[in-house]
Amino acid sequence: METARYIIGLDGGGTKTAGVLCAPDGAILAEAQGGPSNFQVIGVETAAKTILDVIQSCCHTIGCSTAEIGATVAGLTGAGRPNDQQRMADAVLDEARNRSLILANVWVESDARIALEGAFSGKSGIIVIAGTGSIVFGKDRKGVVHRGGGWGRLIGDEGSGYAIGREAFRAVARMIDGRGERTKLLALFGKKLELGTQEAIIEALYRKNFDVASAAPLVLEAAEKEDRVAQRILTEAREELREVISSVFDRLRGSRKREERIPLAFVGSLLTNQNSYSRGMRTAIRRTMPRISVQEAEASPVVGAALMAASRLSR
Repeated sequence: METARYIIGLDGGGTKTAGVLCAPDGAILAEAQGGPSNFQVIGVETAAKTILDVIQSCCHTIGCSTAEIGATVAGLTGAGRPNDQQRMADAVLDEARNRSLILANVWVESDARIALEGAFSGKSGIIVIAGTGSIVFGKDRKGVVHRGGGWGRLIGDEGSGYAIGREAFRAVARMIDGRGERTKLLALFGKKLELGTQEAIIEALYRKNFDVASAAPLVLEAAEKEDRVAQRILTEAREELREVISSVFDRLRGSRKREERIPLAFVGSLLTNQNSYSRGMRTAIRRTMPRISVQEAEASPVVGAALMAASRLSR
């Protein structure tokens, strides 16, 4: 086998897979992008082919072989469980053998884990992910990772787009029934989603698998128009997510001096975009957890994957 000269980091999800090829010191030498690699949806074999395509594209850019890659870390959507991580890593290695390629030392992590690593360039801190779902990760000074939330839409996803959308549907249903407070959400549902009647809503939710989280922007819009129901939905969602953040913060602050601040970064469009929800979330954190310093992520998740690969290579 050739001398390991490079590392690869990948960030894969439901729409695309990004990859970076780096020198062991983290300097980015090549970048590539491919199709989706959410193996929970498209299967491990198809996802593995996409990942190998991206790796080979990176190698082609600088004229190296896969045998020169000392460590590969892929952060993938749906890869939160060890069994799934190993299954996906094995599939990548199998696909490499199918292509008569030499590729060693492949690790699969969750997309949240590489986002945590990238947000603070490998240092300690907290990330709050709020998109369709939600989860909070924190890494302490000893490198121990602590998790809060991430229980999924049935019993968790506090403060997420799904949770906000679900409450919006409930508010609209109560108004249609005549047992709830009037809200601008009903008119917005009818105008923008064509879901202004009981029949349309039931058809969408129970027969057409409607994306509940896609209703969240309408709650933000109604809240900006001083709709009390929408504002209440956002306030309650923020408080639930703040509680999850607080649980992770409590586990990290014990390892720091009292005066030290803990960095926190938002991930996911619901919080990274400027809106009443994200502004209110920042205010709630400052008010209840003054030792937290909210900041922008220092690097992207794919860079976080490369940092993890570099760490693996140096062991």
